[in-house]
Amino acid sequence: MAIDQTNLAWETLLDLGSAPGPRVARLEQALRDAVGSGRLPAGAALPASRRLAESLGVSRWVVTEAYGQLVAEGVLEARVGAGTRVAAGPGPGAGPARDPAPATASPPHLPTLPPRPVFDLRPGVADLRHVPRAAWLRAAREALTTASSTDLSAAPGPGHPAARTAVAAHLRRARMIEAPDTAVVVTRGATDAMARVAAALRAAGHTHLLVEDPSWPVLRDVARQAGLGPVPVPVDARGIDVDRLAEAGARTGARAVLLTPAHQFPTGVALAGERREAVLAWARAVDGLVVEDDYDAEFRYDRRPVAALQRLDPERVVLLGSVSKTMSPAFGIGWMVVPTAWRAAVGDVARSGAPSVVDQLTFTRFLTDGAYDRHLRAARTRFRRRHDALAGAVGHRMPGARLHGMAAGLHALLELPPSAPDAADVVRAAAARDVGVVDLRRYQARPAARSRTLVLGYGNLVDARLDEAVARLAACV
Repeated sequence: MAIDQTNLAWETLLDLGSAPGPRVARLEQALRDAVGSGRLPAGAALPASRRLAESLGVSRWVVTEAYGQLVAEGVLEARVGAGTRVAAGPGPGAGPARDPAPATASPPHLPTLPPRPVFDLRPGVADLRHVPRAAWLRAAREALTTASSTDLSAAPGPGHPAARTAVAAHLRRARMIEAPDTAVVVTRGATDAMARVAAALRAAGHTHLLVEDPSWPVLRDVARQAGLGPVPVPVDARGIDVDRLAEAGARTGARAVLLTPAHQFPTGVALAGERREAVLAWARAVDGLVVEDDYDAEFRYDRRPVAALQRLDPERVVLLGSVSKTMSPAFGIGWMVVPTAWRAAVGDVARSGAPSVVDQLTFTRFLTDGAYDRHLRAARTRFRRRHDALAGAVGHRMPGARLHGMAAGLHALLELPPSAPDAADVVRAAAARDVGVVDLRRYQARPAARSRTLVLGYGNLVDARLDEAVARLAACV
């Protein structure tokens, strides 16, 4: 039976004292110490965040942030309807465990994921502490309760009709696409979508794919595995160089290009208006195709997100999207918006696999009842605050460095001072201080001989640790 600890004198048990440092970090450590020492045994119930905040004289945000971090570390566990409790076994950072009771047989050793750096500034990671678990579970229950027997049969390759309709409605509203419901194909994510598009391109006789340089290497590799040779095209402050794109296409015969026009990864720039038109004019001239990766376009903090490039020419652009950055890649949900001429080819490939029907129906409910929009609004607020805090911390801690990129997405470029060591040396020194950062060269098709640019992500870092993360990084520079 789980132990009830809700009547404890929490202000005494978790004495935050007057030690320096953010309250959220002090509360996290106090909880770790209480669990590690056995004062909070396995299964002990913790009070609701509001009640604990009142007992300790802190804001509710401090408690929810601390709970979220310790759940992520495995020290605590949160279950719908059961509140927050001490995990059944000691999680990472829980402190020394007491001797367990003798057992007749040792439990099997289960492999675990490698731990992330405590100060994780690596890009490409969603805010895993704020995954909408309760809302997703509620949507799953409602979807299964209302599903008909026909709904629970195998869905067509492009996806369940209700899911395609719900995704199309969301994209028309949020990304201003121009397409019927039947243009939407439900996928397992952007990587799955890219694999399907690359296979369709290869089957149609394409041999090369123009790609931004630098860019996310996973999708380049997917294209290569499908038999398409990636052709890098440089990116500047206004996005991909369209003149160089046309030259590379003429030289290699490439008639398809992969772009991140709303927020280029990793440079953080948007494709300029005249270049958007120029890319589409090139595609029409060569009877080509533009693959638009819309991976974090929902997050723009200084203005409304720019409309999808797909809207300007729905018959020349395939739009790819997913919930990997807005929620988590663990959900395995994504989509494509496919031009008329390519639907049959992509539809044939799509028969090879899709998200489960239950997941599709759950996501449909998640979209239609407004839960996804509510999650996105809350996420934008957090990321805007975190982006501004990162900029402030860099300005304060690293006055010789410069932060580049729009106020958007989950990452920014950090240009180190001219006197700084090579970025690879900074990455190694930062890792020794438990700070995760990435050298820009990781995303370059032709890595430069020297680099003083880092790619910083702020998607999955606790707000209270951001200044300390930058301070530790500054010590490496």
